[in-house]
Amino acid sequence: MSRIAVLGAGAWGTAIAAALAGRHTVRLWARDPAQAEAIARRRENARYLPGIALAETIEVTADAAAALAGAELALVATPVAALRETLGRVASTPAVWLCKGLEGSTGLLPHQIAAQLPGAGAACGVLSGPSFALEVARGLPCALTLAARDRAFARRAAAIVHGGRLRVYYGTDVVGVEVGGAVKNVIAIAAGISDGLGLGQNARAALITRGLAEIVRFGTALGARAETLMGLAGAGDLILTATGELSRNRRVGLELARGRALGEILVALGHVAEGVSSAAQIARLARACGVEMPITEAVVEVLAGRLPPPEAVERLLARDPREEG
Repeated sequence: MSRIAVLGAGAWGTAIAAALAGRHTVRLWARDPAQAEAIARRRENARYLPGIALAETIEVTADAAAALAGAELALVATPVAALRETLGRVASTPAVWLCKGLEGSTGLLPHQIAAQLPGAGAACGVLSGPSFALEVARGLPCALTLAARDRAFARRAAAIVHGGRLRVYYGTDVVGVEVGGAVKNVIAIAAGISDGLGLGQNARAALITRGLAEIVRFGTALGARAETLMGLAGAGDLILTATGELSRNRRVGLELARGRALGEILVALGHVAEGVSSAAQIARLARACGVEMPITEAVVEVLAGRLPPPEAVERLLARDPREEG
């Protein structure tokens, strides 16, 4: 049994705390003291994960230092926008982040953010893969990938998280795991637009397949391994997010196709949809690397309000035929 600090009491942080509570000592940190008090009192995160009863053994606190005291591992479950600040609280505790995307102000991947912080060392990594928070919290089976540049740390951290209904693989391709998690959200928005326009399952399958090609081109240009992007953190997470009814990014695409304004969609969503904030930075970085990503570029145009969803589809269909591969 290990002592684990889960930093971030959104849906995913709450879910991973619930999944680990039977095997480890878990402290769940919420930034908002009122939210921490409500979760602790009700034994439920009514805002982000309603209906899921939390074990009495999960200690909920708004004091980050208390959450981290004596912890063998910190699981950082905040959005990418809060990763820099949250990692700054972690100090010397080994840390694994669960967020997916690029930092909006800098375009940096999470491991690049970590590298800029004082004291950042080898004992850090990323956990990703096809994983809806609600299903994890309910104890349904799930397989994830944990990557760290230090293979020994990746193996140790994976062994801590692995167990019960969570199966965790490990490796060293941090870039691949992060790119897969970031770009699949953008492709999921495109899949939602396709479904919202009623374009059918053939179109959805084509879009997901060509979206995976974009992920592989982009990731390998940044130094990722293609096999990582064809695995759980790439193809697996893409399939889930582009087709699953619980996908927030897919829901954004569905609502855009129905003509709703982006701001209105995000307010109604009540959760972070990382693809919205990451799309433009991914497209910018791809252009800088000379990587062609037409689906991602189309999503950027739709999100910016410069291109109606039906016109974005027609633009993609009008592209010249080419050899696959």
